[in-house]
Amino acid sequence: MDTTIVIPNYNGIKYVESCLKSVYAQAPAPEVIVVDNASTDGSRELIEKKFPQAKLICLASNKGFSEAVNTGIRAADTEYVILLNNDTRVEKEFTKRLEELMKKKDRAFSAAAKMLSMKEPDRIDDAGDMYCALGWAYALGKGKNKNRCSRQKKIFAACAGAAIYRKSVLDAIGYFDENHFAYLEDIDIGYRAKLAGYSNYFCPEAVVYHAGSGVSGSRYNAFKAGLSSRNSVYLIYKNMPVLQILLNSIFLLPGFLIKTLFFVKKGLGRTYVKGLWEGVRLSASEKGRRKKVPFQIKNTGNYIKIQWELWRNIIIRFFA
Repeated sequence: MDTTIVIPNYNGIKYVESCLKSVYAQAPAPEVIVVDNASTDGSRELIEKKFPQAKLICLASNKGFSEAVNTGIRAADTEYVILLNNDTRVEKEFTKRLEELMKKKDRAFSAAAKMLSMKEPDRIDDAGDMYCALGWAYALGKGKNKNRCSRQKKIFAACAGAAIYRKSVLDAIGYFDENHFAYLEDIDIGYRAKLAGYSNYFCPEAVVYHAGSGVSGSRYNAFKAGLSSRNSVYLIYKNMPVLQILLNSIFLLPGFLIKTLFFVKKGLGRTYVKGLWEGVRLSASEKGRRKKVPFQIKNTGNYIKIQWELWRNIIIRFFA
């Protein structure tokens, strides 16, 4: 087997059985590692009983998405790892299609599946993630007809809810940053891979249906708003050299202001602003500083390419 599927689970009783059934319906059946984040809803026991063929790793407490998937990645001994949310259902050639793309692209770090809405299967949930100079991450194709976004192409990063990664590159650039806990950790790792000269792709032939916010609740909630705003600041500090941060400040400051006003309207303004401050504190802390990607002259060309993408992706966000 070339690929291991890693599924993080936290109180996923509503979805995880359907997810695993769809995974094992593939031929040949893949290797599967489920990392349980101390679930209390019976989902861990369900996995043990109904899917004994899956390797189940049980954590003593909820360590968040990043630590859970890192645990699974370390336990895998295949060339590739697929990360898959527990609130998904895959089509039968999902793994095969992702593997095929990676084998054709020597410098590919990751490939994102085409995620369709489980509630509205004719609508796209995510066709690859983008990141722009406003400090915003966004999903390509969200809400559009499923027949859109039908070509393989480079993207900024793969959504870790359904994506394949080259394990050798993970070993070289580092695994998912556990300071994130959850949210934007996939943008961060895609960014780091790009700094090292690798690319991320969208694979429309690999299809997965996604419930969305299966554990955290609604699309906009205090948990997600607070962590996302914190991590958005940390992501910038971590991956951009000081001069690049200054260059982008004319976009970043309005970007954060617009987001603040948006969350004020959602009744989450204080939560969002508090998260921004926590992002500053995390960046200034010892554990944050240890994770900052050091500037390397040899990667100057990669910095220039990424900067062009950051500007270009503003236009894509509003006009594509």
